[in-house]
Amino acid sequence: MKTLTVLVPFFNEERTIIDSLRELDKISISDEIILIDDGSTDSSFKLVQNFIKDKKKYKTIQSTFNKGKGDALNQSRGHITSEYVVIHDADLEYSPTDLIEMYKVVEKDKLVLGSRFIGTKKRNNIYLRTFLANKIMSFFFSVVHNKKITDVATCYKMMPSNYFKNNNYTEKGFSIEIEIMSKFLKHSKNIKEVPISYNGRSYEDGKKIKTTDGFQYLYNTIKYRLFE
Repeated sequence: MKTLTVLVPFFNEERTIIDSLRELDKISISDEIILIDDGSTDSSFKLVQNFIKDKKKYKTIQSTFNKGKGDALNQSRGHITSEYVVIHDADLEYSPTDLIEMYKVVEKDKLVLGSRFIGTKKRNNIYLRTFLANKIMSFFFSVVHNKKITDVATCYKMMPSNYFKNNNYTEKGFSIEIEIMSKFLKHSKNIKEVPISYNGRSYEDGKKIKTTDGFQYLYNTIKYRLFE
């Protein structure tokens, strides 16, 4: 059996994180779950501590101040003990049941992406501009890297732990999504996309990615293709 670590970076997610972890607990494919608190100023970390009490599968990492998703994921690399690793956000936009299909196809030298743009799974995209921006960014990335990717901004990325642990990621924010894929393509062209569901949330409900992050995605698509 393949062993799997789920990485859960979070920042001020007191309204969603416990429900998200309950959903993760419903699937049996994970061997460990690493929760990385990126300097939350609300009750998120306290809620997490209470939830994982006496649950051996869970580990926690806590930053003293907010640095960004990329930095949080980078901190987790030395704590991973499994063969494979996947990223799961704590905001309830993604369903952990979709990880089961990704787990079935992941293997050595393969990066598996959960795509919100293929297949017929249920999706709720609140913002048309975000939907179109993801399409444009994915097309741009595909052209620059000569590899068709339909959803570069997806949170769900499952990969061999050795690959993830042996790369030093420099992106502090959301653009680590681009850095992970770009560096993987220099290692292997073996990327597979699996359809996933999606339930987008509003900015009023805590959505954090911004328009500036989209421009950063485009910039880093070029940066990691040509210069790093």
